[in-house]
Amino acid sequence: MPLYIWGNFFSIMNLITVLGPTAGGKTSFAANLASKLNTEVISADSRQIYRGMDLGTGKDLEDYIINGKEIKCHLVDIVEAGEKYNLFEYQRQFFKVFENMQNRGLMPVLCGGTGLYLESVVRNYQLIDVPQNPKLRENLEKFSLEELKEMLAKMRTLHNNTDTDTKKRAIRAIEIETFIKENPKVVPSYPKIESLIFGIKNPREIERQKIKIRLEERLKNGMVDEIKTLINKGVPTETLIYYGLEYKFVTQYVIGELKYDEMFNLLYIAICQFAKRQMTWFRRMERLGTKIYWIDGQLDMSKKLAFAEETIKRVTSCE
Repeated sequence: MPLYIWGNFFSIMNLITVLGPTAGGKTSFAANLASKLNTEVISADSRQIYRGMDLGTGKDLEDYIINGKEIKCHLVDIVEAGEKYNLFEYQRQFFKVFENMQNRGLMPVLCGGTGLYLESVVRNYQLIDVPQNPKLRENLEKFSLEELKEMLAKMRTLHNNTDTDTKKRAIRAIEIETFIKENPKVVPSYPKIESLIFGIKNPREIERQKIKIRLEERLKNGMVDEIKTLINKGVPTETLIYYGLEYKFVTQYVIGELKYDEMFNLLYIAICQFAKRQMTWFRRMERLGTKIYWIDGQLDMSKKLAFAEETIKRVTSCE
């Protein structure tokens, strides 16, 4: 790509995002795109953050080896399996990596399928970690939902009913507003993200075939042993089941609650349903105004990269 086009792109965008449902090929595309642009990848996967959870989360580390060179991927293997992690912590760590890459003159490539993580970045959520205030909650419990709504309306403009559809939500909203008022300096001020977003998708039947083939490969390559190892290291089975999908059903197989064929069939169905929910999330993002340039997952890599380059040129020339 000519340097002047790339320079113009840098002036209007500060992130490239690659998203899509599971097993669609987004990791390979993101790694190849990062290699072509001589940059690095930031993961947006809520389970790949855990060490020792490799096959079940689809880290696909081999996809980051392009022409014998390893493409660095951030925010993978950053906490121990079983530890608590939340959206606030993800956003904080994302921007730490993002700013480091910007300082090195690199265009970050964000890649993942966790809709909430992706949306918190590309839609510029300003999140804060608000602790519980037991005394305030106890006092607020005395009031009716309508009274709580009136209190919250005096603290900020109510744009929708999401925060006031139950007493519990209304109390939490007041708790947050009270904390912000008392601690104004804790509200983060993150850089505004302007991202070019690519999505990788496949026809439904192809998607299901890919999911089945990948599941068979993961089980053949030791996913059962991976989960046994986690259990032997002290990760509670309840925690693994909580992580869902592979960790839920394979753990149930390991502890004798499911037979192998039953585990495989239930897991395959669950992953297909998960992929459908991911696409629903991405379509919702589009309805809310997020532009996603969709790429046919069946194209060979050279054509996918050519589409990305042409899109960058087109976006740059339109600005």
